[in-house]
Amino acid sequence: MSLNWKEIDLVLEELRLENSSIQKIRQPDFKTLVLDLYAPGNRQSLFISLAQGKTRLHRLTRSFKNQVPLQRFAQFLRSRIKGGKIRTAEQIGGERIVRLEITRGGETTLLYIRLWGGAANIIATDSSHIILDAFYRRPKRNEVSGEYFNPQEIIAAAKAKTADDTPPKKFTPRENPSSLSFNQFIEQEYFKREIEQELGSLRERAEALHEKQIANIDSKISELQRKSYDNEELEGLKQTGDLIMANLHLIQPGSKWARLEDFYHENAPTEIELDPTLSPQQNGEAYYKKYRKAKRQGEHLKEELANLKQSKRQLQQQTEQLYAIDDPEQQLQALREFISQYSPKKGQKSGTAAPGLRFQSGQFTILVGRTAKENDALLRHYVRGNDYWLHTRDYPGGYVFIKYISGKSVPLETLLDAGNLALHYSKGRAGGKAELYYTQVKYLRRAKEGPQGLVIPTQEKNISIELDEERIQRLLS
Repeated sequence: MSLNWKEIDLVLEELRLENSSIQKIRQPDFKTLVLDLYAPGNRQSLFISLAQGKTRLHRLTRSFKNQVPLQRFAQFLRSRIKGGKIRTAEQIGGERIVRLEITRGGETTLLYIRLWGGAANIIATDSSHIILDAFYRRPKRNEVSGEYFNPQEIIAAAKAKTADDTPPKKFTPRENPSSLSFNQFIEQEYFKREIEQELGSLRERAEALHEKQIANIDSKISELQRKSYDNEELEGLKQTGDLIMANLHLIQPGSKWARLEDFYHENAPTEIELDPTLSPQQNGEAYYKKYRKAKRQGEHLKEELANLKQSKRQLQQQTEQLYAIDDPEQQLQALREFISQYSPKKGQKSGTAAPGLRFQSGQFTILVGRTAKENDALLRHYVRGNDYWLHTRDYPGGYVFIKYISGKSVPLETLLDAGNLALHYSKGRAGGKAELYYTQVKYLRRAKEGPQGLVIPTQEKNISIELDEERIQRLLS
């Protein structure tokens, strides 16, 4: 519900805008404007919202970041009224239109703030009521530069046409606690309502992202499980190699099949497929090679499965922690970070999770790439300039990234977690200690014509890490 005209009068009465200088003009989003004002003994910010159902103006006491760059109308106001002084501030005829008369260097600007739910606008005119510019340009209403605009005359004409015996509708201000001024009350009421609405919207988006990520992880788990070798199948490759090597004298070169007695199964006869282009011994070695390769793949698949299951647990735990936050504004910030973390970035397919591994260290997220491909993908699509990068100095290994959180420095414990992960996923792991360097991603440059993912750090710092197995187990579990 927007402010009624009596509430607007109360707001203006408390603000006392007359003789205030306009020091700064800000535009937090596409529907709001903030004027930072100064008068001797009174520094304040005037918040104006044109959002439908939330049209209002009041003193602003909270701080928040601008979500959009300065738009056209705000830029115009900076050039026209910044440094000017508000001579008068009044509501016109109880019609929810506030008129500010502003002078600067002998030039007068009339700023009309129309707080109508369906047609809110801010219109700047010169002293002759010729429109200079408007927050929303509306040609059908003649609210564009060069048109004439004088709301007093428009209101008077409208009242003359509709004059009848209908009693005027009565409005009363909302009751506010005695501990708060009316401006404080209005600010709290509207921002509380907006936070609740945004929370509801962000929770829906976060839940949808959570379900999509879980489905994606489950799909990968199923795919890896299909690819996995069972122990019997794996051991069969080695046994086949053993049978061939034990019976080389019975196998004719160029044969496609060999019928042999299987000493692993009570000498039962078995037929083994051969490659006729290979010698009997080379066929045996080929089966051993398949066995070793399948074993390595099996170990890798087991590790991948464990990592995916760990990622799933972490994601579920992270989501539970989100909804356990009691403070609405803290939950709002946490939801925004969660959505930013899992929403697809430029060049990234919708619903895809970051490659490699993800760990949580306190409030900070750590990403680990284990291969050149994963390192390159993380660098291109999942990390930003302020994120931190770590890597072992003298050993090849994975890239480790600490995701930046605005306004927070990386604590020592998180740096040690990331450093241990960098050593754990490097060739220096066996030695138990290594020198690492770290810097922010914005100080990395790609090696010209170098291998995939190779970067050269600048402005790097050094850290010595001794592998802490307890720390690694805590992170992995």
